[in-house]
Parts: sequence; structure tokens; C-alpha cells
Amino acid sequence: MAGENQGSPVTLSDLQAMKRQGEKIACLTCYDATFTRVLESAGIELFIVGDSLGMVLMGYESTLPVSMDDMVYHAANVARAGQHAYRIVDLPCRSYETPGQALANARRLMDKGGADMVKLEGGVAQLAIVEHLVRHDIPFCGHIGLLPQSVEELGGYRVQGRDEAGARAIMEDARVLQEAGAGMLVMECIPAVLATTITQSLGIPTIGIGAGPGCDGQVLVLYDMLGIISHKPPQFVKDFLCDTGNVAAAVAAYIKAVKDGSYPGPEHRY
Repeated sequence: MAGENQGSPVTLSDLQAMKRQGEKIACLTCYDATFTRVLESAGIELFIVGDSLGMVLMGYESTLPVSMDDMVYHAANVARAGQHAYRIVDLPCRSYETPGQALANARRLMDKGGADMVKLEGGVAQLAIVEHLVRHDIPFCGHIGLLPQSVEELGGYRVQGRDEAGARAIMEDARVLQEAGAGMLVMECIPAVLATTITQSLGIPTIGIGAGPGCDGQVLVLYDMLGIISHKPPQFVKDFLCDTGNVAAAVAAYIKAVKDGSYPGPEHRY
């Protein structure tokens, strides 16, 4: 496990070494200090402070209204308590419309929010933004497949890449992002076979959410994984709290299931 000594912070080099060694990376979203301590005590290696907080914490119906102030606030909460896990923080919708705006906001997430890496959605269409960030030494994580910030253009929360043209486009997004300097890649709601093909073609770690077991790691929204949601969960979600009885045990069970490959199972993939 990366940073097996809990006093040793996980680095991007650690996560990349895990890919090379075939060890799965366990990731969850996190938004506050208390959950940060619980998740790190269980051995989580990677946090995504996601704009999903708009839906699970703030009551919005999508991630679109989330602001930079919201992201900095929650990222800083995690950073103050965090001692071990690597932290990726989302650039929210409309915060990276130009290279200059993206760079200023990425620096804010790192300087004020304590991010180790920033994430934004899109591939080929975001190439100029990504290249500008990397050129200015901003560690960057890509996000391809289903793009929640573009859900209105996509016609809802739907699996992407089911047809040949869609699959080719997602594969090209992955290739371009790696060549531009991305250090990691999140793939959301794409067929498991496609995600496996992309993972095997890349030298950087892939983190799947609804992308099957062939990714280098898995992430779930924390509240989905604990089953404390009011909506019907997506097909790829498993409730780890119902069989364990407490939060710490649920997180430990999730990490174990990711590590041994039992999650995601056949019922969780497209």
C-alpha cells in the first residue's frame, strides 16, 4: 500500500508505482476534516474533493452551481486534517474557460485549498487549458467519459462510449491528456472493456467510477458508498455500510474490496 506508514504522505510517484506493480488504488470523495481522519485511519490512499459536494452537501440537483469559493473552503477543510492521502481537487464549472482563468483558479486551489493536484473535465476540447496548466507546473488529473459539468449537453447522466465512434473519441481524449502531461485520469460511466483498453494503453494511473474493474483504482462518492443518499444510486454503486454497521468498518471493507478486486463486481459494470 502506498505510504504504508500512515505518517508518510502518499505522493503521485507512489500512485504511479502502484500502477506499475499492479496494486489497486483506493479512492473516495471527501469534503471535511472529520471524514478525512476516518478515511485516512482506514488506509485510504487518495481523496477527490469533488464538485459532487454541490449535490451531497449543498442540496443542488447538479454540480453546476458549485463555486470556486465552495471548492476552496472544502478542500482546505480536508487539507487541514489530512496527513496521508493524496488530494485531488475539482475545478468547478465555468472556472477554467480560458487558460489564464484556469491557471489562476488552479493556483488558488493549491495555495488556499491545499490541493496536491487539480482536476477538470474534458479531453481534446480542453487541450489548450491542460497544456497551459502543465507548462506552469500545475499537477493535473483528467476526467473523461461522463462529464457531470456537461450533463445538459450530454442529455443526462448516461453511459458514454457505447458505440464505436464514442469509444474512439474517449480513447483519443485519454491519449491526448497523457501526452499533454496529465499525471492521472478519472474515467466515469464507460463500458468496462473500453476502460480496460485505455488503462492498458496508458502509463499514468486510471481511476474508475462506473468504469469496471480494469482500472488502476476505484472511486465512489463517499455518501453513495455509505448508502446515506435520498436518490436511487447508479448501477455501479455498492452500499458498504449496510453489512458492516459503522462508518470506519464500511470504509475498511471498501478498501479491501478494491484491493482484492471483488469491487466492482459484474453487477456494477457496464
